[in-house]
Amino acid sequence: MTTGQDTERAENGGRTVISVDAMGGDRGPAAVVAGLMICAERLPDAQFLLHGNESELKRLLARQPTLAGRVELRHADRVVTMHDKPSQIMRSGNGTSMWSTIDSVKNGEAGAAVSCGNTGALMAVSMLRLRKLPGVNRPAIACYWPSRNPSGFNVMLDVGADIKAEAADLLQYAAMGASYAKNGMQTARPRVGLLNVGTEEHKGRAELHEAHHLLGAAAEVSGYDFVGFVEGGDIPSDRVDVIVTDGFTGNIALKTGEGTAKLISDFMKEAFNAGWMSRFAALIAMNSLKRLARRIDPRLANGGVFLGLNGTVVKSHGSSDATGVAAAVELAHRLAKAGFTQSLAARVASAERAGQDAPASAGEAGSEE
Repeated sequence: MTTGQDTERAENGGRTVISVDAMGGDRGPAAVVAGLMICAERLPDAQFLLHGNESELKRLLARQPTLAGRVELRHADRVVTMHDKPSQIMRSGNGTSMWSTIDSVKNGEAGAAVSCGNTGALMAVSMLRLRKLPGVNRPAIACYWPSRNPSGFNVMLDVGADIKAEAADLLQYAAMGASYAKNGMQTARPRVGLLNVGTEEHKGRAELHEAHHLLGAAAEVSGYDFVGFVEGGDIPSDRVDVIVTDGFTGNIALKTGEGTAKLISDFMKEAFNAGWMSRFAALIAMNSLKRLARRIDPRLANGGVFLGLNGTVVKSHGSSDATGVAAAVELAHRLAKAGFTQSLAARVASAERAGQDAPASAGEAGSEE
């Protein structure tokens, strides 16, 4: 189990140590090393444990003098592929770069882990090696979502760790999401919303009505403001900071958002290449288009965080380039420095006590509109 003592070990000499899987991404270790080079310039106190094929990584690091003295290599003979089944990796994953990456957090050598590898396998290995926090039934994956808030993002969870979620799970998600918003986005008192098919109190499934009651009862002790039910249109809004839902709904929303963003980007490119007048208009609007691109660039919000474990694990997108890897590592560094795991454990415990103290009945459930 990760403890305060482990955090001290992970920050020896004023350094914050991040454990990184070099082998799991679609673009290979070259993109990971390039991402670490970006981080080395931005994070002067960061140290990296890099896991993978030692001879290949040595060649890549030799070309990056910025990383000299900042990276310690951990050799791993095997790689978890995108086609490997989580159950298979749980049985025989020892010796892979992913397993070694997680073990560095388990052993207190690093404050957080980052991998671009197979999501299911990473969650399975993380649960096996780190174990769940006391009281957590289902861990969740939290992601940043571009929004109108001053921070530029909202937090949504779960986005795919588990397709099911009972009312008690949603209560834990709220506590974990609020803790993530506080540590990841420095939001002093996050506003938490429960995703539903409408904002009216009579709408939605029975477990959502029960969860609505529990989240409201636990808000004060868990340090968040509960805004009630929110709809899909509120996900990118400034009405809420944290959106709580089950992994089935959250994953569909996430993939739909990614697909829509890609569609709009393609449509804009087609429109500005339709003729010489369109290309001239694009030239005039170039600065505005660049600002828009930076605002909605998914690489800058890269990194889904596994919540509910005895250690911080950040899942980077499998196709991440250097910019995306750097964003995920910077997120892991920020959470490690904030002592995120300890804060999360305390909030989960508080939410659990508040849920037990709340009246058992949440009232009659409404319709499933």
